[in-house]
Amino acid sequence: MKKVIAFLMAISGLFSGCSHSLYQNKNVESFSRLISDPDVVVLDVRTAEEFAEGHLAEAINIDVKQDDFIEKAQRALPSDKKIAVYCRSGRRSGMAAVLLAQKGFQVTNLKGGIIAWKEQGKAVTIEK
Repeated sequence: MKKVIAFLMAISGLFSGCSHSLYQNKNVESFSRLISDPDVVVLDVRTAEEFAEGHLAEAINIDVKQDDFIEKAQRALPSDKKIAVYCRSGRRSGMAAVLLAQKGFQVTNLKGGIIAWKEQGKAVTIEK
């Protein structure tokens, strides 16, 4: 039984390591510097309701939990620009980052999501 558990843990680590290498994680300060570049597209992958409560300026909202997430993303996002993705805590945006990277996008995820962003005193907006 111990061997099975050890094997499963090793496989889990392999997969999580592989998926993480598809994109970068950045802390709030590094992410803030990244999105100051006009050639970077900011993508919020939370629900429309969460987005309406406050989001990063200039962010595009595409809910990663929707079945057509990839199709919408491929239509809305330029493939030749970096994509800076975030969600509430970083979990959903991590999933979105993997999906986008698998489609050829260059993706950076905000570690800690908008929660970390707000904790660092960074601005959010309710403007569309």
